[in-house]
Amino acid sequence: MSRVLVVDDEPGLRRALSINLSARGWDVTVAADGAAALEAAATAHPDVVLLDLGLPDLDGLEVIAGIRGWSPVPIIVLTARTASADAVDALDAGADDYVTKPFAMDVLLARLRAAVRRGAAHDSAPEVLDVDGLHIDLARRTVTRDGEPVRLTPTEWNLLQVLVTNAGRLVGQTQLLKEVWGPGYGRETNYLRVYVAQLRRKLEKVPGAPVHLITEPGMGYRFEL
Repeated sequence: MSRVLVVDDEPGLRRALSINLSARGWDVTVAADGAAALEAAATAHPDVVLLDLGLPDLDGLEVIAGIRGWSPVPIIVLTARTASADAVDALDAGADDYVTKPFAMDVLLARLRAAVRRGAAHDSAPEVLDVDGLHIDLARRTVTRDGEPVRLTPTEWNLLQVLVTNAGRLVGQTQLLKEVWGPGYGRETNYLRVYVAQLRRKLEKVPGAPVHLITEPGMGYRFEL
């Protein structure tokens, strides 16, 4: 049974989510504010966190940062905020997915299941990945495509490593820039466009129609298996 922490200050929605998720086999813990959420995340050890951004005490981004300080647990933001900037801020803070209210329960359940699968895969992330003719060895820092070695520059490799390590998860633009180029970077999105294009030419069978190196416009990139 997967454990989910539901964080929302609306009692009605909190209760509805608890009932619906429990009925579908989830072990549900609820919290009504940021402080309770941080405590529950530490004590209940959820497999996934469903987090509202508009909390009465702490901003949801502060809760994400607090959890990310010690845990890689998948976090799905659930909010009425629809501006793309809010999604970008949440993803850059460390959220894994973003769902806006109102939402369909079956869609939310699918997102939760996917997040738990990605979390389990990330916890046991293999050092070697074989997918669609690509052989990526993170330990040896080597890549082959259909058995032929692929030469990557150090920057291309570092970018690929971050994406592969987070396979299936959306990695925000700011996070990628800081992890690959350093903490002084965060807005140079043109760097990402150039280097992701280079990786596609080297790794994708059809660079113009990528199936692994996927762009989420305005938000970031993901490596799909």
